[in-house]
Amino acid sequence: MSSSFPPAETQDLPEGYRRVAEVLQQLGHPHAPQFLDVPARTAQEAAEVLGLAVGQIAKSVVFRRKSDDLAVLVVTSGDKRVDERKVAALAGPIGRADAEFVKSRTGFTIGGVSPVAHLTPPVMLIDRELFRFDEVWAAAGHPKGVFKVAPQALVQLTGAPVADVTA
Repeated sequence: MSSSFPPAETQDLPEGYRRVAEVLQQLGHPHAPQFLDVPARTAQEAAEVLGLAVGQIAKSVVFRRKSDDLAVLVVTSGDKRVDERKVAALAGPIGRADAEFVKSRTGFTIGGVSPVAHLTPPVMLIDRELFRFDEVWAAAGHPKGVFKVAPQALVQLTGAPVADVTA
């Protein structure tokens, strides 16, 4: 990987990936995103491609808040299931978010939703289960984009609170 951040070759990469690379650079994140050869749309696929445990994948799960139609983004370990009741207790009543809603609110397609660089800032929660690991990998704006981050750094990058939101 190039030492420049973001790599000069990002001009030819998808817009969502470039937006994440720019935001990570602006925030002083030490790890440039990587663009994989194959898509990793699920935590399992990402873990296999990166050679990691599924729990080390910081998956993004998006809900639609009923009161104001805002996106509610939960970032949790890939081996955990989000408990919608726990999320609703913190964020207000929520419902499912379809692919069109996710794309319009975050600017990312499902399978590439990054914890940073959203078109409209979501209500965000970071699951405490991520802190089982020193480093995790999150989506970088595209199903082939990922970046490495320590859970505490993810909190600093996003300003999101840490909560118990899994079953």
